[in-house]
Amino acid sequence: RSKTSSIKQMAQDTRFLAGTSGSEGNFRNGKPTLEYARTLPKTFASMTNEQVLHFAMQEISEACRECVVRDIMVVDNIEYDEAMKVFEKIAECNRRDMIFASLPFRVGFTVAFTGGIASIPLVFDLQTVTWFNEAFVTSELPGPEDLETWLEVGAASWGWMEPVLGQVSFFLLCMQFARAQLQNLGIRPYFNWQQEHRARELCKRYPQYDAEFLTMYSKCDKLADRHVMAA
Repeated sequence: RSKTSSIKQMAQDTRFLAGTSGSEGNFRNGKPTLEYARTLPKTFASMTNEQVLHFAMQEISEACRECVVRDIMVVDNIEYDEAMKVFEKIAECNRRDMIFASLPFRVGFTVAFTGGIASIPLVFDLQTVTWFNEAFVTSELPGPEDLETWLEVGAASWGWMEPVLGQVSFFLLCMQFARAQLQNLGIRPYFNWQQEHRARELCKRYPQYDAEFLTMYSKCDKLADRHVMAA
C-alpha cells in the first residue's frame, strides 16, 4: 500500500513539475512528444514560480537564489537582469566574515591532518624519534643493533607514543559518539548558530525583501567557497 502511495505521489509530482494536469497530449506511447520536449526548462530562470518554490523547499541552492531574485523584481519593480545585479550585492553581504565563521572547521581539519601525518615519523623514523625523545621524553633508547629497521624503531618509540596515541584515539572516539547523539537529536550547536546568525544579519541588512527567501538562500551558501550557481 505504501509503495502504491509513493508511486501515485511521484506521478503527481511529475505532472506538477511538468506544468501539466495529466494531459495525454504531451505523451505518445508512454514517451514525450517533440513539441513537449521543447518546453523543458533548462535553467532555473525559465522555471515557473511553483517549480522554483518546490525545489527551494528541498534546499536546492539555485532555486533559493531564484526565489530571492524574483522577490527583488517584485519589490523593486525591475527586470530580471537588473534584479541579478542587486542579488550579487546580497550574495556578497551574505559572505561577509564567512572566513571567520569557517575558522573552527579549518583549524580542526588542519590539526587533524597535521597530527595524522606527523604521527608516522614520530613512531617509525629514527631521526625524528631520537629528536623527540631528547626533547620531550628523555628515555633510554635501545642500542644501534636494535634500531636497524623501522619496525624496531617503532617498538622502541611505542613505549611513550602508545599512551599519547591511545588517549587521543579514545578522546576522538568519545567525541565522535557524542556528535552522533547530537545528530540524532537534530542538534549542530555551532554550525546551526552561525547559519542562523548570518541569516538574521542578512535580513536586517535587506528588510525590504522576503525574510524567508533570504534565510533559505543564506543557509544554502557554502562556508568554504562561494557556491557558483548555474543560471
